[in-house]
Amino acid sequence: MLDLLIRGGTVIDGTGKDPYAADVAVENGKIVEVGDLPGTHARRVISAAGKLVTPGFIDIHRHADLAAYRPGFGQIELRQGLTTIINGNCGLSAAPIRRGRRAEIAAYLQPICGEMPGSVSTDSLAAYLEGQPEAPLHTGMLVGAGVLRAGAAGYALEHLEEKHYRAIHRAMEQALSDGALGVSLGLGYAPECFYTTRELLRALEPLAGQNIPVTVHMRQEGGGVLEALEEMLTVARDLHIPMHISHLKAMGRDNWGVKIPRALELLEQARQEGLDVGCDVYPYTAGSTQLIHILPPDFLSGGMEAVVRRLQDKEVRRELARRIEQGKGFDDIAKLAGWDGIRLTSLHCPEDHPYQGKSIAEIAAMWGQNPLDCCCDLLVREHGEITMVDFMASEEDIVTILQNPLSNVISDATYPTDGMPHPRVYGTFVHLLEHFVKERGALTASQAVHKMTQKPARVLHLDGKGVLAAGMDADINVFDLEKLHQPGTYENPRCLAVGMDYVLVDGAVAVEKGRCTGVKAGRILRR
Repeated sequence: MLDLLIRGGTVIDGTGKDPYAADVAVENGKIVEVGDLPGTHARRVISAAGKLVTPGFIDIHRHADLAAYRPGFGQIELRQGLTTIINGNCGLSAAPIRRGRRAEIAAYLQPICGEMPGSVSTDSLAAYLEGQPEAPLHTGMLVGAGVLRAGAAGYALEHLEEKHYRAIHRAMEQALSDGALGVSLGLGYAPECFYTTRELLRALEPLAGQNIPVTVHMRQEGGGVLEALEEMLTVARDLHIPMHISHLKAMGRDNWGVKIPRALELLEQARQEGLDVGCDVYPYTAGSTQLIHILPPDFLSGGMEAVVRRLQDKEVRRELARRIEQGKGFDDIAKLAGWDGIRLTSLHCPEDHPYQGKSIAEIAAMWGQNPLDCCCDLLVREHGEITMVDFMASEEDIVTILQNPLSNVISDATYPTDGMPHPRVYGTFVHLLEHFVKERGALTASQAVHKMTQKPARVLHLDGKGVLAAGMDADINVFDLEKLHQPGTYENPRCLAVGMDYVLVDGAVAVEKGRCTGVKAGRILRR
C-alpha cells in the first residue's frame, strides 16, 4: 500500500506543459506515479478536487544563511509553497570564514543575513552545514566569493597579491568539496567591487572548464547594466563556465524599457554561441540591501571602520555630493531611486527606531538637514548597519524578464535580525501567482510554475527536484489559485502568505489545511 495519494487534482508538472487531470502517488519520499489511478489505495488520501497540484517551489536566491539557525525557521517559506531554498548568494555566504576574520565579516553580513550566533561554526562550509539544525524544508548553499576574498585579505586591500589568490583558490576548492552547489559573486559589494575583470578571472581560475554554476550580482544594475553584463559574458567565455545573472533589472526611470530588452538580447546571443547563461528576477519594483551601497565603490575601501571615519569628514561629504550628482561609474541609488524612494528598514540604535519605515527625505525634513548629511549621520551613528528598501525598477521591465524563456523567479530575501523586512521575504511566490498570473495575466499558471520549479532546479543542478514525475522527490504543493493571497505591504511586511492547502517535503506533510505541521523532513542539499 502506498504512503500517500493525492487524488483528483489538476496537475501542473513544472515543465511548462498545459495542466491536466491526474492523481499523484507517493511512496518513501518519492513520486511513484502520476496519472489516472482509480483503483490505487494508500494509507492517506488527500483530495485535490478543484485544486492545482504542482512541484514544491524552489528559491535559488535567499539570504537565510543564519536564519536557518533561528527558532521557527521555515514557516514563512513553507506558507508560500517553498520546499527548497538556496543561500550564500551575492558573494555573501556565512561560511567559510577564517577564524581571525569572523568578527569583521560577520559585521559586514549582518544587515543582509542578521546577527551571527556564537554557536554557528563557520570555519568551513562542512562544519556550517553539519551544525545546521533540522529544518522543515530543503536548504543548500553557494559559496560566496566575496567572503573568500575577505577571508584571504580583508576589506582594505584593493589589489591582491599572489598569496591571496592562492588562499582564495584553496578555500573555494574546499567549499566545493564540502558540498557548495556553486559559487556566488557580489561585484556590487566590497571587497569584490575592487576586482578588475582580469583580477576576477584570476580569482575564478579553479572553475575554468567545469560545469559548476556561478551566479552574479553584477557590478552595476542601473545605467551601466549592459556594460556589466558584457563583462560577465566575457568571464563566461574566457573560463568556459556557466553564468547566471542574479536579479536582473535596470534601475532608474531613464533606463526603463531600454536596457532590459537589450540585456536579454545579449543573453540570447550568448546562448546561441553555446554559452550556458541565464538570469532571474524578483517580482517587485523595490529592492532591498545595505544603505552603504548608495556610496561609490571606492568609498567602501578599508572596511566598515574606514567607511564610518570617512563619512564624518565634511570634505568627503562634499566630494560624495558631487559624485552622486554626476552619477557616473557606479549604481547611484540616491539619484536613481531619489531620497524619497529610499526607506530605512533596519536601524539598531534605540533613538533611531522611530525612523524605521521612513524615507531619507522624510527624516531629513524632520531634522532640518539636507538628505545627504542626514544619510551620512545615520550611517555613522549606526556604524553602517542599516538596511533599506529602494524603489527603482519598472514593472514593465519585470514582465519583460518574466516572459523571457531564459529567466526564473527568485525572492532575494534578506533576513536582518530586526526591523522591517521587504515583503518579498514572506510572499514572493504567492505574489507572483496572485499579481502576475491572476491579476495581470502576464504569465499562465503553467509558465509561472515552470519558473519556480524546473527552471531554477536546472540552474543549480538540483537533481530530483522541480518536476512532478515518477522517480522525482515528493516535494509537492496543493492549492486553489483563486484563494492565494499575500497580504504583506512595505508598511506592514511581516504577514504570512495564505492559500497553500498542503505542502509536502519529501512526502511528509509540512503544511496541512494552511497550517505548518512542525514536521522537519528537509535535507541539506550538497553538490
